[in-house]
Amino acid sequence: MANTYTQLYFHIVFAVKGRQNLISKKWQDELYKYISGIITNKNQKLMIINGMPNHVHLLIGTKPNCNLSDLVRDIKANASKWINEKRLVIGKFEWQTGFGAFTVSQSGIKHVIDYIKNQEEHHKIKTFKEEYIDFLNAYNIEYKTEYIFTEE
Repeated sequence: MANTYTQLYFHIVFAVKGRQNLISKKWQDELYKYISGIITNKNQKLMIINGMPNHVHLLIGTKPNCNLSDLVRDIKANASKWINEKRLVIGKFEWQTGFGAFTVSQSGIKHVIDYIKNQEEHHKIKTFKEEYIDFLNAYNIEYKTEYIFTEE
């Protein structure tokens, strides 16, 4: 075969350490642009980013050579460094260890984009923890409740 053709989409979710509400509306858009730059510099495609004060959702199209764990590690490390260097929060900003990544089919992209766009509406009904557990259940991912989130 002369070339490689793929469609690899991931809905990625990660939280602020302790699920604290530290992402301020004042600088949220600037953070999202910064994260977008990280993804672009890693030669991947950000389709949408949005979230709440305590977590972020991304829909990313990746190339087959992308190591997803490395990409998310780099996003989180660089974004927290950026937040801390700009002193946007009191104390040290950190992301929760780990992340959720869920594959998305071509036919599901619009649904996921709409879901990510409407985070504020979703969270009038559900907490982030409820939302995250619903994702794990919907994707039949086995988990132990005590290991999903740390409280510190």
